[in-house]
Amino acid sequence: MTATDLAALPLAVHLHLWPALCALVLGPFALYRRRRDIWHKASGYIWVGLMALTAASAFWIEAAILPIVLGFGLIHALSGLVLYGLWRGVSAARAGDVAAHSGWMRALYWQALIVAGSFTLLPGRTLNALLFPDRPILGVIAILGIGSVLVLRFFRLRSVRRAAG
Repeated sequence: MTATDLAALPLAVHLHLWPALCALVLGPFALYRRRRDIWHKASGYIWVGLMALTAASAFWIEAAILPIVLGFGLIHALSGLVLYGLWRGVSAARAGDVAAHSGWMRALYWQALIVAGSFTLLPGRTLNALLFPDRPILGVIAILGIGSVLVLRFFRLRSVRRAAG
């Protein structure tokens, strides 16, 4: 896929892809800053907006994998869950429940952007065609690499918690 092919993608795909990539980059800054200051709040508002746009725009993209009915599929259910998670995370922040707010937002980052986003690298998907036009199997290798990092992170966190408590 060339830049011309990318430019020719439907508006709904652009409204899904670019906010998702921006949220992916902004996420660690918004979610893992030690200080909860004005920068955290400003980047958090932007991140929530990007995530909401990413999730909402998915409803105008037909499900290419596992369509269930009328072009809607599991990806659309995930988008509904993301919107629900954003609402819960923002509600928790407004209520002053920092632990719940942090939990919802970090879960959205890891589950919706990292895990679900990794599946956009599967052969036959738009992002795979853009990144790996000549060797689509590299998308599978990238997914395995991302999965390996997540598994190692999980076991590292588990061993740290076990040592601490």
